[in-house]
Amino acid sequence: MSAKRLRQEAADLVKKTQEFLEAQQQLGLDFVRGTPEAPARDQARSERELLLSGTLSLEEIRQVLGDCRRCKLHAHRTQVVFGVGSPQADLVFVGEAPGADEDAQGEPFVGRAGQLLTRMIEAIGLKREQVYICNVLKSRPPNNRTPEPDEIAACEPFLVAQLKAIKPKLICALGAIAAANLLKTKVPLSKLRGKFHDYQGIPLLVTYHPAYLLRNPNEKKSAWQDLQLLQKEYLRLTSPPSR
Repeated sequence: MSAKRLRQEAADLVKKTQEFLEAQQQLGLDFVRGTPEAPARDQARSERELLLSGTLSLEEIRQVLGDCRRCKLHAHRTQVVFGVGSPQADLVFVGEAPGADEDAQGEPFVGRAGQLLTRMIEAIGLKREQVYICNVLKSRPPNNRTPEPDEIAACEPFLVAQLKAIKPKLICALGAIAAANLLKTKVPLSKLRGKFHDYQGIPLLVTYHPAYLLRNPNEKKSAWQDLQLLQKEYLRLTSPPSR
């Protein structure tokens, strides 16, 4: 199927989803509880297939995501936090979930942890606008609690779609939740650090989440070692071949 045909299907899916939600609201039904199981399951399957096809742009993925109500987090959040940065980024940073500042502003990593991430990015010779930053979850968990499996499962197709759309040369997983989700592993973060892993053919490095570093500043030295590895690999992958 052509990319043009898939994009048209994406637009049709967004329109049908919006019409369906409006009809449910007019009937006074909740999206999750009031939807017949079979149609909802079929629609979810079609949506997932479309997202995983790798043919959608970031803008189209954001349209499909809409005012997401695919898990219970929508009842607590202020707004969806999708991602920010260059759609052509060679390096993508993936965190855990939005916090209070991110939920308020609709942009990932804008609080104290975000300020530290910006400094980390600058430390390897890049600017924030040169990379892409997103989270496993697009909605803030109440009181910043650990994401639950059903919430991660609901958001996962959108994270995968984002990475397929960007096609980065390198990924940095920030923290245990991001690492576990991307690598499908239960191995502790301490054992994942210090080396590159494979994510669908893309080198992936695991390091500490900036929020963790704010609580444990003694680990900043270890994080700097990770960043040096990241910088070296980034330069190797992005530098023009020597003649």
